[in-house]
Amino acid sequence: MIKFFAMIARMKYINRWSLMRNEHSENLCEHSFDVASTAHALAVIGNRRFGKNYNAERCALLGLYHDAPETLTGDLPTPVKYYSEQVRAAYNTVEEYAAESLISMLPDDIKEDYVPLLKKQADDKELWKIVKAADKISALVKCVEEVKSGSAEFRTAAESTREAIRGMNMPEADFFLSEVLPAYELTLDELKNR
Repeated sequence: MIKFFAMIARMKYINRWSLMRNEHSENLCEHSFDVASTAHALAVIGNRRFGKNYNAERCALLGLYHDAPETLTGDLPTPVKYYSEQVRAAYNTVEEYAAESLISMLPDDIKEDYVPLLKKQADDKELWKIVKAADKISALVKCVEEVKSGSAEFRTAAESTREAIRGMNMPEADFFLSEVLPAYELTLDELKNR
């Protein structure tokens, strides 16, 4: 019996932003889709606008699975995860163990296709930077949407996340902030109007 896919399907039960009052709860499955589609967009933007040579499809796959170990660990809130180097190192160990546990749920002939999605490979170093930027952009979009819905709870998180993205010094991410992110503040009618 192969249990991996049933475990991955449980991403929809892992809620994010547990320390904050949410107008709309966000689960790990929703977040992973957002990261995957944003990572793909960042790679395409990098390729078309900034002369990069990213594998956009690979970025999307890495984004899709980037938080898969959290099906076993749950989502540790950012202030806790980054509290200190010791906490971050311990959590990295737990995430690695969770990734190994997920991989162990696959038969040997399929494992090799999933190991590079669940464990960072040196060949994907540049792509993981794109995924990290997409992860932060996804968090920023969540903050923008929450503030738009009237939740002041997310204002500070929005600003610190925006600054973290700018601090990554990635032209693709900067382009997204200036040219794409403002559309997330529009209403449905405003989005539909040309």
